[in-house]
Amino acid sequence: MSNSRAIYRNINPDDFPKQMEITFADEQMRQTLFYEKVTWTIDAEDRGLRYGENPDQQASLYRLVNGNLCLGEVECIRPGSFLASDIELLQSGKHPGKINITDADSALNILRYLTDRPATVIMKHNNPSGVAVGDSLAESYHKAYFADRVAAFGGAVAVNGELDLATAEQIAESYSEVVVAPEYAKGAIERLSARKNLRIMRIANMERLRDYSGARVVEFSSLIDGGLIAQWSQVPSVESATSFVTARTERKGVVHEIARAPSPDELDDMYFGWMVEFGVTSNSVLYVKDGVTVGIGTGEQDRVGVAEIARDKAYRKYADRLSWTESETPYRDIAETEHGKEIWARTLEAHGGLTGATMISDAFFPFRDGVDVGIREGIAAVVQPGGSLRDDEVIDACNEAGVTMVFTGQRSFRH
Repeated sequence: MSNSRAIYRNINPDDFPKQMEITFADEQMRQTLFYEKVTWTIDAEDRGLRYGENPDQQASLYRLVNGNLCLGEVECIRPGSFLASDIELLQSGKHPGKINITDADSALNILRYLTDRPATVIMKHNNPSGVAVGDSLAESYHKAYFADRVAAFGGAVAVNGELDLATAEQIAESYSEVVVAPEYAKGAIERLSARKNLRIMRIANMERLRDYSGARVVEFSSLIDGGLIAQWSQVPSVESATSFVTARTERKGVVHEIARAPSPDELDDMYFGWMVEFGVTSNSVLYVKDGVTVGIGTGEQDRVGVAEIARDKAYRKYADRLSWTESETPYRDIAETEHGKEIWARTLEAHGGLTGATMISDAFFPFRDGVDVGIREGIAAVVQPGGSLRDDEVIDACNEAGVTMVFTGQRSFRH
């Protein structure tokens, strides 16, 4: 056991070079992107990433320092526009690993679309465990943390404003691997520093997160034979809550259209949920309510299955939230007791907090059975791309239940 633990305390020195170049060329053009390796000095030791996704994998972080790739009408983000590739480590008991950086980056990918209100994203294994907006940063963190208190353990916390002492107090009460903020108020770092291995990161450019909302980068995926797939990153076509289109389709000469328009509050949740969806691994379905994620289903192969996973998680998290709030005891520890059974009865009555929630899907519903999962729990609204041959059946299912629905006209798969 001691040897097993030791692998996590080691740094796997990488042999990647200090610079990297990637050139795009054909008969008409030649464009090169230039990158430099990122390192940090911790306890007089200057090194890059601690290791990759696992301790036996070498990894290196590079930042784009020059080059201006433009293919057709799509242009790469300008060199020097640093975010996660140029983090400032204010405290780190040990060097960060690849997952620490990618979780922080995935959080920023969501936060860049949530700049109008204080917001918190808690990431775990490249997916959010909880996302919330609030009237204050402390409120947004509280909501995001209790959206899934169990999964937040060991996660990466990212906020979109100066991290104040009140929020730092909450974060310090539980175990996190990473905290990311554009700045830290007086006393916040000292409070967080009680956890000596917590990576406290400052990314000053987060103050300009809105500028990154439409920026694209080239994404690379490696194949087993050493080949690469390159694609431009995706940008949401829905730019505000008013950009959605009321769900409507025509089949066999009959028009099917959503009967009830969304309320202003529903539109707010629709937009919030769709922006969060862009940071969730597909296939995915999530439920949001009052500016916080209620249940997040990720990486499932079928749409009904992922809708059910998100629903089931909402029930479990609701019960745990009740148990922890009332007795600071995890629900799993009291599930078989009389108190646990009483909490579960209240959870069933509240449909796991899904009553009145908005259901978000990253792709269309091929059949109505997917949306029926949410309708049975009392959801009020649905956001989906549209485009299924059976959109009419999904629209009819929503109208039967008095549920409103909008189309985005854009799929948001993320692999």
